[in-house]
Amino acid sequence: MDITKYAIVDLHLHLDGALSAKQIIECAVEENVLLPTYDEEELKKYLQVDETCSSLIDYLKKFDIPNRVLQTKNGLRKCTLDLLRRLSEQGLKYVEIRMAPMLSTNRGLCQEDVILTILDALLEGRELYGLKANLILCLMRGNRYKQNLLTCDLAKKYLGKGVVAVDIAGDEKTYPNDKIDGLLEYINALALPFTIHSGESLGHESIDYALRYHPLRIGHGVNAIQSIDTMTSLRMEGIYLEVCPTSNVDTKAFPTINDVPVKPLLNAGVLVTINTDDPTVSNVTLKDEYLNLVKMGLSEEDIYQIVLNSINGAFLSKEEKEQLIDYVNSLN
Repeated sequence: MDITKYAIVDLHLHLDGALSAKQIIECAVEENVLLPTYDEEELKKYLQVDETCSSLIDYLKKFDIPNRVLQTKNGLRKCTLDLLRRLSEQGLKYVEIRMAPMLSTNRGLCQEDVILTILDALLEGRELYGLKANLILCLMRGNRYKQNLLTCDLAKKYLGKGVVAVDIAGDEKTYPNDKIDGLLEYINALALPFTIHSGESLGHESIDYALRYHPLRIGHGVNAIQSIDTMTSLRMEGIYLEVCPTSNVDTKAFPTINDVPVKPLLNAGVLVTINTDDPTVSNVTLKDEYLNLVKMGLSEEDIYQIVLNSINGAFLSKEEKEQLIDYVNSLN
């Protein structure tokens, strides 16, 4: 059975974790950006994790070089289009790309410039490659409160115009959810749809705290497996988990791919979706992740349910979801 046919929706994909070495080099040359090497194979060693990666904090260090070329309109546009082309060639039909506009303001762009440039690129990419993509704006944990509020304001301004939600990303362990109450309250005050990285490097309590603020999805959330009560809350509230198996192994959340609790979470009635997180950093495609599900012992029925969860959990209209479901059903 060809399980990879279901690999059509990715809801958790960071732009800066998905740039190709070739595109980074091209943009660096055009924009006079310093790289440690301009050889494509050598550069991959700086972009991808290896067995020496010991934690999420180590993993996050891989974003430095990609962000160097996401500082101009030209770089943002070309990198976004290149990603959409590659995803389309892999068979994806819908993707939600997330990025933090505040991290692309080091060379004169403002956050709004960044957002508008990417939104234009998403439209251009749909015309060129037939792949529908929406944008999630990341808020960053740490001492960036004013920048995060501005991102929220801009998310509200462009909500429904290509922006579909905000996300809270970054170092969950150093800046846990109980330290960002003000930001969570602001998101709620603006009635913004949101997802939040939780239960990745911290335990189920991180998810429990996030649920106080009514996210629609949880980024990763795999440590919900630690608590029956947490899994029950997720199930009862209809909260989708954006699970990224390979990334979870790379960040040492779990020792091997077979330890990532996709099957137990699914069996508990949790709405699991499968995603890539950072395809370049983890050297993985969505098809790879779906093949991993077979290694984990999931049946085709399980995997069909996961792709339905991905579609139903997407920030899309009812009509758009129905079209994707019809497409999936046509595969059988």
